[in-house]
Amino acid sequence: MREVTPRFKATRVDVAERPFAPPEAYLEAPPAPPRPDGLPMGEKPFPSTGPYGHRQRMREKLLGRGPEALADYEVLEMLLFAAFRDGDTKPLAKALINRFGSFAKVLAAPPDALMAAPDIGLHAAAAVKIVQAAAMRMMQAELLEQPLLNNWERLMGYLTAALSREKIEQFRVLFLDSKNRLIADEAQARCTVNHTPVYPREVVKRALELHATALILVHNHPSGDPTPSRADIEMTAAVKGAAAVLEIVVHDHLILGNGRWTSFRREGLL
Repeated sequence: MREVTPRFKATRVDVAERPFAPPEAYLEAPPAPPRPDGLPMGEKPFPSTGPYGHRQRMREKLLGRGPEALADYEVLEMLLFAAFRDGDTKPLAKALINRFGSFAKVLAAPPDALMAAPDIGLHAAAAVKIVQAAAMRMMQAELLEQPLLNNWERLMGYLTAALSREKIEQFRVLFLDSKNRLIADEAQARCTVNHTPVYPREVVKRALELHATALILVHNHPSGDPTPSRADIEMTAAVKGAAAVLEIVVHDHLILGNGRWTSFRREGLL
């Protein structure tokens, strides 16, 4: 039998001497070649489409020089940072102020009106409304510290912020304790035209639930004229009468218009 000579010579390799790469070497992608501008491939030259470092400079301006150094549109611009991670929010801030008339009116705008504005979505509308809510709660917290009747200017500032820019009529009741401190501020009814139905029995019932001993009635006139109507006068008399049966005092009824207000107590109507 003829012996077959192998065409290839087998060579033994010692496994212990074979050079293995570590496992992580097979998982890591090789580094990308540098770009002509010196940045790695895939990295953006600027963190936003606005001027480089603009948001950082705005934050430094706010913290270093104080909020009074910012224009209204700049405050709104920074507020919108929370809704838009990238991009220049300054044009949108200016457009909103133009649309609604002022920074304060942007904050007071109803959510549906905000979301109807171009480029404003759910996140931006929520960012605007939460700032308004925070501001109102800060003002309300200040009212809780002292009797309301001794802090008339602060009370009117709070109510003006809450109601003067409302586009629909709203009736609210301030419930007070025996020392005339605020227990609660609650909206009792809202209307879409210029009249809000108020039920004296429901007002008094809520006062009993809160253990309130006094009330201040408040509503707004979207027309801007705070002059009481005949219906306003009759409703106030009805609430006062129902409350008196349970020894609950109606201190006043305030009507807010556009930058003006009327006190029933001061006008001799209560």
